Amino acid sequence: MAEPFSVAVTVRGYETDVQGHLNQSVYLQYAEHARWSLLHAAGISQTELTGRGVGPVVLETKIRYLRELRAGDEVEVTCAFAWGEGKSFRVEQTIRKTDGTVSAEISSVGGLLDLKERKLVADPREAFKALVADPQMFDL
Repeated sequence: MAEPFSVAVTVRGYETDVQGHLNQSVYLQYAEHARWSLLHAAGISQTELTGRGVGPVVLETKIRYLRELRAGDEVEVTCAFAWGEGKSFRVEQTIRKTDGTVSAEISSVGGLLDLKERKLVADPREAFKALVADPQMFDL
């Protein structure tokens, strides 16, 4: 398996809650940012996806909060696709401080939606192979 893609993020003050730590919903935004950053780095834009009549969807997400994050903390958000059989795939992500402390682990089940039929594409792995410039970024 290839080394997971990662993107750097700095926690901003307005993303924190009354206790002074990162609001729980922002973890999902960081994960989404990393997923789209990976797609972009692999040569896939939102415009290209919709032009081909498909769009990625999240079907399920599990977040395991391990250590709090505060304003000013710098983190790395990883993103790795795990392929199986069928219409869905897994996306495994870690939010880690620069000192190596894991703040959260995020595991999602995703799919690729046919925008015309409003159904999942039968083989998302093959669809991504056809879309990406660098298949190794998606462990294809």
